[in-house]
Amino acid sequence: MRILVRNGLILDPDINLQEIGDLWIENGKVVCIKTASISEGEIPAEEEELTIDAQGKWVVPGLIDLHVHFRDPGFEYKEDIFTGCQAAARGGFTTVCCMPNTKPVIDCPEVVKYIDEKVEKANGVNVLAVGSITQGQKGETLADINGMAELLTRSTKVVGKGICAVSEDGRSVMNAKLMLEGILEAKENGLMVFSHTEDDSLAGTKIGEELIVARDIMLAKEAKAPIHLCHISTKGSLDIIRQAKTEGVHVTAETGPHYFVFDQSCVNDDGNKKMNPPLRDQEDVEAVIDALKDGTLDVIATDHAPHSSEEKDHGYEKAMNGVVGLETSFAVSYTMLVKNGILTPLELIDKMSCKPAEILGADRGTLAVGKTADLAIIDIDKEYEIKAEDFLSKSKNSPFLGLKVFGKVEYTIVNGQIVYAAH
Repeated sequence: MRILVRNGLILDPDINLQEIGDLWIENGKVVCIKTASISEGEIPAEEEELTIDAQGKWVVPGLIDLHVHFRDPGFEYKEDIFTGCQAAARGGFTTVCCMPNTKPVIDCPEVVKYIDEKVEKANGVNVLAVGSITQGQKGETLADINGMAELLTRSTKVVGKGICAVSEDGRSVMNAKLMLEGILEAKENGLMVFSHTEDDSLAGTKIGEELIVARDIMLAKEAKAPIHLCHISTKGSLDIIRQAKTEGVHVTAETGPHYFVFDQSCVNDDGNKKMNPPLRDQEDVEAVIDALKDGTLDVIATDHAPHSSEEKDHGYEKAMNGVVGLETSFAVSYTMLVKNGILTPLELIDKMSCKPAEILGADRGTLAVGKTADLAIIDIDKEYEIKAEDFLSKSKNSPFLGLKVFGKVEYTIVNGQIVYAAH
């Protein structure tokens, strides 16, 4: 399909571009960009089939979420791959990485194939499976990491491997020796470990997070392998990560929007504000914001974790852990971080697209000429209230319900095809 996106503010940290201009798409690629200062590529010889007027809107590389739970297979009443992809597209996400704590666990080629077959029937969003580190997530024996990595899947087209990473997300591999073996096996297969960062015996506590952050950084250093740390929420964890980075350890880290918006005083017995790790103290919120600003935190990820109303609407103590986030992540992040002067527009897009692509080793996260046309067009002046009835996800368990935000996704385009249009 030939598409012309006109008069938008083109934001691309990868090529350090922040200018109003026009962008042409043909055969799934960005083929031409013209702004006041640059003119790259050739305008297609044939007239465009669709022109999108992006005046007053951002045109950005498609957002990439390193951390989602699509609950499929096994818990499709919460979410399935089709509805998860719909939610992702509505949020401006063109690529997502789905965690392995399904039923059965993503620990073998057969389950990866099942997911890939369902992805091919969805709306076109790139869903990349994350394989489990151990069989059944039992923490006893390594999963078939090599078998999963060698598959030909949607992930292969994006990152060159049948899965995009390995993780025990939902829990940690508590045996340090086995975790080290998992890191080494992942390295051998060209994959990164996404660490869950929680000591199972100290679940929900700050020290439980900080112990695994420190341990897994040490193990990665021993293995001379990169490691990515999930859903960081405490000041202590950030101090450890910051120090490791100064020592040259190849560690990256993410946080979720809820950790820079809410502290534990905001819970008010609301089951939709229960997640793992839990909301922390105000000093931790401030530390997360500082770490986003100084680069200690590389990525904003949602940890999109759908649950049914029956599992969440019983007060905080009885509610299951997890919140949805794909449809609200950009707007919340833009409103809280950019409008408040904490991040620049380019810095926000870097943390939501370019840096995740770099961590995955994916040739995405850019609008450069010749690259795959994965992008989002966002009306950043559009203010609206987050409402459950607007969600395309099966589940409505958002901690942000009722919050007024700016930043409405108008279009999401994957491989040059429109997968979401707001109108």
